[in-house]
Amino acid sequence: MKKSNLLRAGAVLVSLSFVGVACGGSDNAASDTTAAASTEVTCDAPVASIALQFPETGDAANLGAPMLKGAQLAVDQYNAANADACVTLKTFDTQGDPAKAPAVAQAVVSDATILGLVGPGFSGESKAALPLYDEAGLATITGSATNAELQNAGFKVFHRILANDAVQGPAIAKYISETLKPASVGIIDDASDYGKGLADAVKTAAGATVKASDSIDPKAADFSAAVSKMKDANPEVIFYGGYYGEAVKLSTQLRDAGVKSTLVFGDGVKDQAGYADAAGPAAEGALIACPCKDGDATFVAAWTAKYNEVPGTYGAEYYDAANVLLNVIKAGAKDRAAVQTAVNAYDAAGITKQIKFTENGEATEAATIYMYKVEGGKITYVADIK
Repeated sequence: MKKSNLLRAGAVLVSLSFVGVACGGSDNAASDTTAAASTEVTCDAPVASIALQFPETGDAANLGAPMLKGAQLAVDQYNAANADACVTLKTFDTQGDPAKAPAVAQAVVSDATILGLVGPGFSGESKAALPLYDEAGLATITGSATNAELQNAGFKVFHRILANDAVQGPAIAKYISETLKPASVGIIDDASDYGKGLADAVKTAAGATVKASDSIDPKAADFSAAVSKMKDANPEVIFYGGYYGEAVKLSTQLRDAGVKSTLVFGDGVKDQAGYADAAGPAAEGALIACPCKDGDATFVAAWTAKYNEVPGTYGAEYYDAANVLLNVIKAGAKDRAAVQTAVNAYDAAGITKQIKFTENGEATEAATIYMYKVEGGKITYVADIK
């Protein structure tokens, strides 16, 4: 695939009118999804399908919702401009659970109409599903799985559109040391592939300032052991690697115990409803890092017009990821092998960055982490960390 063709295709998609169009059809393994489209048109003869593997239900559903909305917006815009050659979005729910991922991946690869996959949503499910996708030669583009080892596992089909935890962890530690300047730091993780990986990266970068560390069981209701350890150590800053559901309980229990440390989190906590609203006063002042951004003004306007809300975490990244697959299909890729080859060679502007992948699937422009803060109950952008 020539670079010039892809650039032209990307330009076409960016300039599309914001009209919602849905493609019909479904099967037992997947559900075709249309999200709040203002104009609904049934596509009777799709030329291909792309899949989305993500947590649609379960404890992490709040993080999954923007993934779906971003991918759906891209597909709707594409189909509005290509009614005679539409592409279907098929969704596959893992609940973010690595144990469910292999069966979901098998369902995806068994559907011959699917030429590429957006996702998987989380790092643990990525590790479990990628061997099946690799065997099937099905290109995957995740906009959220940030574990820093995924790119080193030898998967030919793996692509990631944002910075990994080896970038996010040191960036968080840099912000803590250079902006907050604490004499002491506490580290807590949820023992997951994502949470522990990120916490370990922060811990390594924070070095001698780390005075206490612990792991929690995310299924437990009581985190008193970790809370007591942090209260005894009394660090000026506490970093937690994990997801928003546990961050709510942890923040509340820390504050109830009288711990006044500044709380810092990674991207798994950046959810307005799931964390800031749910934790209430216990979330106030918390800092949340993310390799995600909201996208440009045109994208934000399109999202707001379609969903009556501002873009959620990773919505822009999943919009970009879906558009990569749509662009290569538009440019002529008609089977999985051709899509894989075209994605490997892709080089075109997205709304979050210039999208191009290294040999092991990492984004070539993925060096910036964005810091947010809960202020007045709202998650608000604070600064870039480079």
